[in-house]
Amino acid sequence: MSKIVIAAERRTEFGKGAARRLRRDKKIPVVVYGHGEATQHLALPAHELMLALKQSNALLSLQLDDGSQLVLPKSVQRDPVRHGIEHVDLVAVRSGEKVTVEVVVRTDGKIAPGGLLEHVHDTIAIEADATKIPSELVVDIEGLEVGSSVRAADVALPEGVVLVAEPDLVLLHILAAQSAAAEADEAADLAAAAAASEASAAAAAPAEETD
Repeated sequence: MSKIVIAAERRTEFGKGAARRLRRDKKIPVVVYGHGEATQHLALPAHELMLALKQSNALLSLQLDDGSQLVLPKSVQRDPVRHGIEHVDLVAVRSGEKVTVEVVVRTDGKIAPGGLLEHVHDTIAIEADATKIPSELVVDIEGLEVGSSVRAADVALPEGVVLVAEPDLVLLHILAAQSAAAEADEAADLAAAAAASEASAAAAAPAEETD
């Protein structure tokens, strides 16, 4: 994984008002913590940060006046309406340090005819060098028959990467297309019946008296 270099500046003002002023200036307030060191309050350019966070487990190199700091995203707060980034927590890391992260699992190939691919888990937990986290892991599903499953232990891991997830964790399995459609129809029928029952109960309930 290549690191993404972003210019950072230290914050001297705090609180909601200061955060709003930062966002008006197209900057995002962030907090960096880890390694038992004092928490750092920084501001990063909004556009560059938004682009960087599109990459899963993005490794950022924050450039400060007094040096640089490698970090990984920990949590992102977004505006509930506009979905823009409002605040980010970052964790400090070092080259050679082992970290545990969730990595996306992507499929490659086509399953055998008559089957339907069902994703159960789209990510798995791994341990890797903080500077060598794979952007994704690929599972070959070419020719898999109905009834087949792929578990975490089946995923080929790059050198130096260790599986943290339970080996028996099911990532995907192959259903019979016909039975899968029947299950979907049955679920829809049950939902419709439940809705009808609730409507009937509501109609039968006596109206409350008002003063």
